[in-house]
Amino acid sequence: MEAVDYEGLPETTAVSTHMMAGAAAGIMEHCVMYPLDCVKTRMQILVPDPRANYRNIADAFYRIVRQEGILRTVRGIDVMACGAGPAHAMYFACYEKMKSILCRAGRSNHLAHGVAGSCATVLHDAVMNPAEVIKQRMQVFGSPYRNWIHCYRAVYAREGPAAFYRSYGTQLSMNIPFQSLHFVIYEFSQDLLNGERHYNPKTHIVSGGLAGAVAAAATTPLDVCKTLLNTQERCAHVMKSSAISGFVEAFRTVYRFRGARGFFSGVSARVLYQMPSTAISWSVYEFFKAYITKQKSPTNGDFGNKIS
Repeated sequence: MEAVDYEGLPETTAVSTHMMAGAAAGIMEHCVMYPLDCVKTRMQILVPDPRANYRNIADAFYRIVRQEGILRTVRGIDVMACGAGPAHAMYFACYEKMKSILCRAGRSNHLAHGVAGSCATVLHDAVMNPAEVIKQRMQVFGSPYRNWIHCYRAVYAREGPAAFYRSYGTQLSMNIPFQSLHFVIYEFSQDLLNGERHYNPKTHIVSGGLAGAVAAAATTPLDVCKTLLNTQERCAHVMKSSAISGFVEAFRTVYRFRGARGFFSGVSARVLYQMPSTAISWSVYEFFKAYITKQKSPTNGDFGNKIS
């Protein structure tokens, strides 16, 4: 009988299978590492409040907890979980579908992985962008919002619905190269470490962590611009317009306040956040794929063996 690799679940597998696995992976990824994401946002603020001017990651986390309480590091985690579930469900379902279409020969094709990741990112960011805006508005120092619903209503009333997609173009310009690079490195690492494509948690964690770290470092300048567009710092309103809109204006504003070094503000926090985040995401997703394949297999074999 021809071997069936769990990496590419059978074509009869329902899309809901990928969506459930993806949703679980996305929620775990964002919630487990959320406090570090809060630190990253704080460190990317162009002109921080003197009480929130941090030297490094450890100093930021220590001062946030000491001055504002431990719960401050998880403000907005609920809206992130609500957004991450459906966003990652569509993300992984689209990626797997596109990968199966572009890799018909059954061979690894890194260009196809990059294209599939780009397509998946467009859907993912369309759902995730409003949650990102609310999350970052609640993460900044001195945020006036009681909860995410209060934040949503206040932003909508003051800035209109466009506020939730002001950074969408920048988000795509960041995440398309991020995810393309991320998927290519992940699949390449799997070719080297797990050529037989067995379910192997160690290789999924290593490959995911490596892919996340490299992609995060390479796209940090765009992430800084995205944070500015999402938070709309008052001190950054150097133009006559009431809001900073668009990548070009954000780029100029970052350079005006921080210079070239400003584009790598929070790079260490971003890498430390993304490395375990992508490792968690891939290991959880691959676990669900392997588990579902095992349940559907007539032999009901072990995870460690290729199902045939």
